Amino acid sequence: MSDPDSSEKLFKIAIPDSELETLKKKLELTRFPDELEGAGKDYGAPLADVRRLTEYWKNGYDWRKFEAELNDELPHFTRDVEVDGFGALNIHYVHKKSAAADAIPLLFVHGWPGSFLEVRKVLPLLLEASPEHPSFHVVALSLPGYGFSEAPRKKGFEGNQMAETGHKLMLALGYNEYVVQGGDWGALIGRTMAQLYGPKHVKAWHTNMPLAYPPHPTKRPVLLLRHLLFNYNAKDQAALKHTQDFVNLGSSYSRQHGTRPQTLSYGLADSPSGLLAWIYEKLYAWTDDYPWTDDEILTWISIYWFSRAGPSASLRIYYEVQQARGEGGFISNLETKVPTGYSYFPKEIVSFPKRWYTYGFPNVIFESDHDSGGHFAATEKPQELVDDLRKMYGKGGPAFAVVPGKTGYV
Repeated sequence: MSDPDSSEKLFKIAIPDSELETLKKKLELTRFPDELEGAGKDYGAPLADVRRLTEYWKNGYDWRKFEAELNDELPHFTRDVEVDGFGALNIHYVHKKSAAADAIPLLFVHGWPGSFLEVRKVLPLLLEASPEHPSFHVVALSLPGYGFSEAPRKKGFEGNQMAETGHKLMLALGYNEYVVQGGDWGALIGRTMAQLYGPKHVKAWHTNMPLAYPPHPTKRPVLLLRHLLFNYNAKDQAALKHTQDFVNLGSSYSRQHGTRPQTLSYGLADSPSGLLAWIYEKLYAWTDDYPWTDDEILTWISIYWFSRAGPSASLRIYYEVQQARGEGGFISNLETKVPTGYSYFPKEIVSFPKRWYTYGFPNVIFESDHDSGGHFAATEKPQELVDDLRKMYGKGGPAFAVVPGKTGYV
């Protein structure tokens, strides 16, 4: 239970009418670029799509309807979390407890361009109490600088500080021992939490964005030998091609975020259609033909537009992680001391041959392959993601009762 004398406060999303009016005025003043004939999606977000969504955002989309739904469905709170060297940050989070007495505390961590919104579909499934599968107490935070959380004001707030924020939030809520699930930045942050706070506090973690080191002559020599001597099957070859295509054609956003985030910030903070195009491209490119509705897209992007610190604050983690961990810092130090679970969705933005993930990592104790699904698993494939967590932590699963006294069952 949370401390009643703490800084925790109930939170309700309530965007002022003045901000809605400003948004509409800015949308009315949108100046669209031209587009080459037959450009399609090869050049980025198609003009026809951005025009349609901009027009609907301006004259059809009802933010108040979806604001009310989010308030009704999700129990929102804020709380001050003290981060070493950065002072207290006021953090927004969703927190809901299962009816199962032995439910497992789980921290759900989003990434970019996601938000706490990604927990929406999986929350009722994770809470479901049943003698047939484990249940979870769920906490989903808005990372500092995202959604309705306060942003740090000093340089250097990277993955370790994100991890510290999540950990101290769980402790403040009374969860001294817990598990973590995350994708995108949630994968790095979840892994970092497991490294810094496991196994004492973080008992296990799971990600839908597994990463791997490539074969290397000194760091992974046996894997390199296997790489040279044995052919890859068709699935592994497709994974390597998929990743190379992403590096060549889809990763430039990360370089911009990681090197000059402030320059991009002016456009995203001032132009709603610019923000729309920047994020919309990722929503369709990173999913496995997920049938986004215009309402889903605009709710997703509105969270960024109306965010407490503004949409540009969400970019800085790319720069800070690169400064702290160097080029390729996202995959620095993949090893953890706690049980680790991987779910493989074929249209994740990067994927690798299966043996790359587990060679030399004995704590990878759960793996699950899926025939479809992409980067936003909690939105695209909520049942499949939750089923994986139930298998990992359920009776007969490799992480059953990993949190002492918490089997997850009624």
